Amino acid sequence: MTLFRPHPHPHDVLIAVISVLSGLLLWSLGLYTTAFRDLLPAWTALVPLFVIGVAELFRRTAPQSALAVGTAAVIADQFTVGNLATFFMFTDLMYAAVVYGHPAMARRLPIATGVFTIAVTLVSVAWLRTPEAVLIGVVTGIVCFGPAVTGATLRNHREAAEAARLRAEQTALLAEMDRKAAIVAERARMARELHDMVANHLSAIAIHSTAALSIDSAETSREALGVIRENSVQGLSEMRRLIGLLRQSGAEQEPVAVPSLDGLAALLAQARATGAASGLEFVLEDTRPAGGEPLPAPVELAAYRIVQESVTNALKHAAPGPVRVLIGRTDALLTVRIDSPYGDRPGPRAPGSGAGLVGMRERTELLGGEFAAGPAEPAGTGGTVWRVRAVLPAEEKAVEAW
Repeated sequence: MTLFRPHPHPHDVLIAVISVLSGLLLWSLGLYTTAFRDLLPAWTALVPLFVIGVAELFRRTAPQSALAVGTAAVIADQFTVGNLATFFMFTDLMYAAVVYGHPAMARRLPIATGVFTIAVTLVSVAWLRTPEAVLIGVVTGIVCFGPAVTGATLRNHREAAEAARLRAEQTALLAEMDRKAAIVAERARMARELHDMVANHLSAIAIHSTAALSIDSAETSREALGVIRENSVQGLSEMRRLIGLLRQSGAEQEPVAVPSLDGLAALLAQARATGAASGLEFVLEDTRPAGGEPLPAPVELAAYRIVQESVTNALKHAAPGPVRVLIGRTDALLTVRIDSPYGDRPGPRAPGSGAGLVGMRERTELLGGEFAAGPAEPAGTGGTVWRVRAVLPAEEKAVEAW
């Protein structure tokens, strides 16, 4: 590793110049830290001063090298009459080494200087055997340990603020990705339903109308008209629902697979990984009877999306604690309930527009269901949760009759 990097930071140049000029002023006034040391001429105190002044130029760009040079300069200063500015610059180099140095240095310097301060204090007391010897340890702590701890505290605050900013960006990105994924899934579902459901009804109508026109039989015509009427009603119901969904804006995207309630385990597993840093736990309670009748495709998708949007809102807004997803079914109704901790949440939050609740309500009402969202107090918990509850029709006939 090179001793110094070129181009010192302008603020470091200003600090170095002011510090050296202050040291020169103290020296010219004869203000020394250890005037009784007359083994060397008084001018020799300027050598450590200028050396550590040069090191100050690189306190930010090469903190480890600057601290090494500064340590040598402070030791050399002990053999001269001494200069207070030299000590001040050394404390600044110690602080800068923790703030701008490698993470390993930032972790080790406070510990190393703390141990050094204790060692100096014990040796001084053992050697001098006077209460004043403790002051040597105090001065050592002020010069070494104090700046290192101050720098570590500032660095920890900066890293925490940066981590909070990154979490906020990631949460916003997750919400945006979920919004786009929902749009893509809706368009893919509509394309599949147009082909598999509406087109199927129209094909049946075309086949039976052709048969009615080709075979001159009252019984055949009556049977064909019955099939045509049934498929017309079902096709009209599907078209009304699809027209409602088409009113939602979305970008042109490639079709993707339609999600279902079978994918809730994977959805919550992903949410657990994302919300672990925020203290969130996701629990799925599926009380639907095994081997029951399959849900209509629109209901399956709407229920999945309601859970997905609620989980996303919990990741953005919920306080630390368990997020419970409950799925229950009777013969005619499917109940979806999501309880998330309600209260103040530490750290930064991602912004929200309220469009998620509007979308969930529209999905539920589109199928003729009931939707509610707001604070609730479950019995036996003694706390408040944000509860999202949707009751959807679980029978194909109920959906088609809309």
